[in-house]
Order: sequence, then structure tokens, then C-alpha cells
Amino acid sequence: MSDQNNDSTRRGFLMNAGAGLLAAAVPATQLAPPDKQPPNLDVPEPLGKKVGWAIVGLGKLALEEVMPAFARCEKSRPVALVSGHPDKAKQVAERYGINPKSIYNYENYDTIKDNPEIQVVYNILPNHMHAEYTIRGHQAGKHVLCEKPMAATVRECEQMIDAAKNAQRKLMIGYRLRYEPYNQTAIEMARKKQFGEIKLIESSNVQDVQAPNIRLSKQTAGGPLGDVGVYCINACRYLTGEEPVEVTGTQHQPKDDPRFAEVPESVAFTLRFPSGVMGYCGCSFGGAESRRYRVQCAKGWFELDPAFAYTGLELHTSQEKTRSQINLPQKNHFAAEMDHLSTCILDNKDPLTPGEEGLADMKVMAAIEESVRTGKAVAVS
Repeated sequence: MSDQNNDSTRRGFLMNAGAGLLAAAVPATQLAPPDKQPPNLDVPEPLGKKVGWAIVGLGKLALEEVMPAFARCEKSRPVALVSGHPDKAKQVAERYGINPKSIYNYENYDTIKDNPEIQVVYNILPNHMHAEYTIRGHQAGKHVLCEKPMAATVRECEQMIDAAKNAQRKLMIGYRLRYEPYNQTAIEMARKKQFGEIKLIESSNVQDVQAPNIRLSKQTAGGPLGDVGVYCINACRYLTGEEPVEVTGTQHQPKDDPRFAEVPESVAFTLRFPSGVMGYCGCSFGGAESRRYRVQCAKGWFELDPAFAYTGLELHTSQEKTRSQINLPQKNHFAAEMDHLSTCILDNKDPLTPGEEGLADMKVMAAIEESVRTGKAVAVS
């Protein structure tokens, strides 16, 4: 046998011997699976009680976003539907396991008071129907989550708030962005003055709306300001933590586009805040999609682009010529807002975005509309 073969044999013997010694050093009980589960095993907590929801209005938002979001809710479940289309409502009820006896229409809507499973209604009707069906929901003894814009007028908002107080029920407005991580982080950056004092906020919310669409109807309280401009207004308010004291507004309503026979195509407006912060915003139903805001500060800036979409939000920052992107977990906005109200109901707490929040935005929109009519700066009442 050659020396090379002898070396290989010796090395193999030593390796095998070492492995044997190592195995002998480890007790057999540590190699075999344990008889019991590890004491630190993460076992999920019971979900506990879920609040019963009635969905009022089965349009695109309800079918594509809200109903699927219940699968991600921990404290909310669908128990009833309100729709003017019985066949569609029946199909939705079958899909989500809702008792067909809990399907209502707009005529017998008030009888939801006799259904104890329903604790809260989600009003996803067209803008001009928000006030009536929110008030009737409260009169039926139910809590209400109402989509934005809260209503068609300031007076309607006040009536909705009064109805909630009289019924001793909670009224929350569907500002879903207040319940998701990206906008929450932007608010924290603003509050902590992470990039210095805020100087300017630029925001745009633009989409290309095709007819037929209720958003293009004056009768249904359509138009870009209430439908998408409200996002810009609300963002400026929650980023600054202030209420605007003065606004200016202008609009464009082309005569050669039949889509805008009743509502403007675009509205541009400025917001002046007590601290001196200025908001420059634009909204439109006739352009390529843009759903963003940038907060210009003394020592840098941060922006969300997109800021107002249902998914895919991105947060970017810039300071001393260094740009960064902050990645956060994505959260279903509708599940988050519904669970928030359900938690408030179960714990008897006030929601983060009550009726007064919607009223504040409506007062700003009313001032912008007055500025459009008069061509002058208007104080916010």
C-alpha cells in the first residue's frame, strides 16, 4: 500500500473516530424529538367577539374592496346587506355566508333595528345619500361608518353628528389612510419635525373618469373636489395637525368634453394654516393617475407616492442630498378601519376619525367652492 493510501486511511479513521466521539458526547434524548411541545411555542390568542356589520350599497367599492377585506378582519364580520338589486345581494350573501333573511332594500332599511346581529352599518352609497342613510341608521340604533366625502353640505354633516349623539351611537368617517402604516409614519415624521419645520405641502389626486359614472353627476354630489380632492385636504390637515384659516380656489370646466357638463374637470386650491404652512393642491377627473403628496421642510422633505391608493404605497425621504426609501408592512386599509370601529364599539371608545373630522373637511370644501365663485380668498368658518 502506498504512503498516499496510508495517509487517506489514517485521515478517514480519525474523522470517523471523531464523529463517533461527538455522537457519544450528545445524549440521545437531545437528538430525538421532544415528547412535549416547546414551552415558548407561539400559540395565537382566541379571536374573541366579532362585531356584526351591515353593508349598505353594493357598488364597485363594496364588492371589490370592502367585502373581501372581511377575510382580514379580526373583530368584524358581515351579517347583513342593503341593496336595491335583490339578485346581486343574494349572490353576495351566498358568497359570504350571510343569512338571506338579512338582506334589506332601501324601503325596508329601517327594519334593521329589529336585527340584533347588526351593530354597525357601513354606508357606501353615493355622496348625496350619505346623510339620509346615516341618520336612518342611527335612528335604527346602529353605529355608522360612512364613506367620504361625509355628505353633500356642511348642514348635512351637522345633522349626521346630531343624529349620532341623539342615538348615543358612534359615527366614524371612512378615512382609511389614518389606519395604515405609511400615512401614520408620515404623520409621525411631521409631528417629530424629523426634517425640521414644515414649510409647504404639495398634493395631487388625479384620475381619468369615463362616463357613465355617478362621480360626473351634479345630482349625486359628484365632482373631483369632494371625491378625490378631499384626500388632499385631509392629508394637509393631518400632516400639519392644524385647521386651515384661509383658502383660494379655481376650477376648469371644459365646454368641449361632455363628461364635464355638470361638474368641473379640475380644481386647484391653496390652504393657509396658522403656523404659516401653505398647501398647494390639485384634483382632476380628466388626467393621468397621480395620488401623491410631498412635505417640504426646512432641512429636507418626505413624500408618499402613491399616497392615496389602496395598495403599493411608497415613502421616500431626502436630507442633505441623500435620498432614501422607507419600507413598511402593507396593511389592508378597509380591514384596518373596520376593526378600529369594532374595537371602539367593544371598548366604548371614540373613533380616531369621527363625524367632526368629516365636517372639518366639508367646511374647507365649502370655502374653496365659494372662492371659485367669487374669485377671492375665503376664510374657513
